[in-house]
Amino acid sequence: MVDMKIEDGNLIIDVEGIDKFFSLKSKLTIPLEHVSGARADPEIAKSWLDGIKEMGSDIPGIIKAGTFYENHGQIFWDVHHPENAVVIELKDERYRELIVEVKDPQSSVNEILNAIG
Repeated sequence: MVDMKIEDGNLIIDVEGIDKFFSLKSKLTIPLEHVSGARADPEIAKSWLDGIKEMGSDIPGIIKAGTFYENHGQIFWDVHHPENAVVIELKDERYRELIVEVKDPQSSVNEILNAIG
């Protein structure tokens, strides 16, 4: 799971607990002008076997965390529970998308969409 916040014109994703080990990341900072959209999407996280793992962990049905190459781009994952997955679409960044687990998906999506206006 991640803790997500918007601060000083940036979307900040703090990877929590043991997920830092599994994902090989502790924090991502993305300028809001590079965020093009967000949506809650529990179905995307159910496709555990998609993509090629570059760095991280992929234990089907348990965790997908780290950097994966999917659909012509890099995607950062940190999901244990698909029902709490949020997809954050990016432009002009290393990652094409961030697919992360948050405590309240709809609230997180609303916060991002309000920030990018």
